[in-house]
Amino acid sequence: MGKRYSIEFKQGAVSLVEDSGLSVAKAAKDLGVGISTLDKWLRRHKEHGKDPNILSESELLELKRLRKENQTLRIERDLLKKMATYFAKDSEAK
Repeated sequence: MGKRYSIEFKQGAVSLVEDSGLSVAKAAKDLGVGISTLDKWLRRHKEHGKDPNILSESELLELKRLRKENQTLRIERDLLKKMATYFAKDSEAK
């Protein structure tokens, strides 16, 4: 897995290229990131605008997986609550 950069860092890197007129190669070297990485951030910025909440492909996949897992856990929790209530009533009746 590659290094993770904050949204603020990515925005700053994009601004550096767009506002200062530095080349992608020079900005990438100065920031210590790969040229292809910075180029990807620039392309994503152009596609989606300045919205910092745009998720990468891997982040979208993880979000989808986590939402599905969360739904499963809620169903299991609700079932366990119902079972506990049922058995509590059953033990009181005896």
